[in-house]
Amino acid sequence: MAQDFIRPATYADLEAVPPHLVAEIIFGRLETHPRPVPKHATAHNSLSHELTGPFQKGRGGPGGWVFMTEPELHLGPHVVVPDLAGWRRERMPYLPSKAYIEIAPDWVCELMSPSTEKVDRGPKRRIYGTFGVGHLWYLDATAQLLEVFALRDKQWVLHETYENSDDVAAPPFDAVTISLSDLWPLADAPDAC
Repeated sequence: MAQDFIRPATYADLEAVPPHLVAEIIFGRLETHPRPVPKHATAHNSLSHELTGPFQKGRGGPGGWVFMTEPELHLGPHVVVPDLAGWRRERMPYLPSKAYIEIAPDWVCELMSPSTEKVDRGPKRRIYGTFGVGHLWYLDATAQLLEVFALRDKQWVLHETYENSDDVAAPPFDAVTISLSDLWPLADAPDAC
């Protein structure tokens, strides 16, 4: 019995995805997922704010980085969209004029959600390792958890897991301490009756 041939996804397939979804091409397959819920969006924005001052602008920290929210990365045949990404300025001295970036980031943060966790922890993590992303953070706003990984000898090694209101000074941003409690400033909504 002949097997069905599945055509690898193309950039045209990605462009045809409705704008309310995030689309990626991972190992030839089109992956889509919804935009983050408010709890994740707030944690995402708060982490970006905590890092931008000291590491991008040099306010109270060493500077030397550039950060982007949901950049479209073209890494070989893959098109991935991490929640946050950062590059050391010596690796990205100017912003590309294209709508996408072909330089692998030095750091990536993915926000964990039921719709993305399997892909984030599986194929996207392999892609990041293959293309030399040095640091990978997983932020879970629901569990109030941060997992920090570093790439060592082409393998992801867990550096540390932080939770709730822990103070975080983690690579590559260990020059400044961040309180995790600042990433979840609002209480959860009460259950509906």
